[in-house]
Amino acid sequence: MPVQIGRKESDFSDPLGLLSDCHRRIEHFLDVLIRVCEKTKGGQLTADERAALEKALVYFRNSAPRHTADEEESLFPRLRESGQAQSSLECLAELEKDHVAAARDHELVDTLGRRWLTSGALEGGEVDQIRQALQRLSGTYTRHIAIEDQQLYPLAGRVLQPEQLAEVGREMAERRGVSVGA
Repeated sequence: MPVQIGRKESDFSDPLGLLSDCHRRIEHFLDVLIRVCEKTKGGQLTADERAALEKALVYFRNSAPRHTADEEESLFPRLRESGQAQSSLECLAELEKDHVAAARDHELVDTLGRRWLTSGALEGGEVDQIRQALQRLSGTYTRHIAIEDQQLYPLAGRVLQPEQLAEVGREMAERRGVSVGA
């Protein structure tokens, strides 16, 4: 069952809205990771903190790669092919670099988070590593999400044809094993 944060979520018929909804989940689960880390400083976790940490790690392990694929394999190529508003599309390479950097930091956070769950606590150096990775992710996502939500997705809504957006939505559904009407 998808996690709903805030308002009613979009569906695959509105892929741009769905991508933006995913940003809200990214912000939520990143905030969870940061709060748990700051509160416990890598020490023993309460049952609620443990559950929150596990849920956030699972979200980033399973859902974040699909979101990246939604953009890099479905949306970005269509934007590039549109040939419109090229100056606005120059940021796509930077956004793709952000995806690579975020994946690296998520891998570190996941490794350390799993270790934390298994051993019950992190060592001092590990606490510093996870904090630094979470700080980098926070900075990256703040900038990255603003660009996509405020510039890129509105641009896509203007330059892509309804059929292209429907294809993006179908591809997003397929990545999740969801069948949608043709």
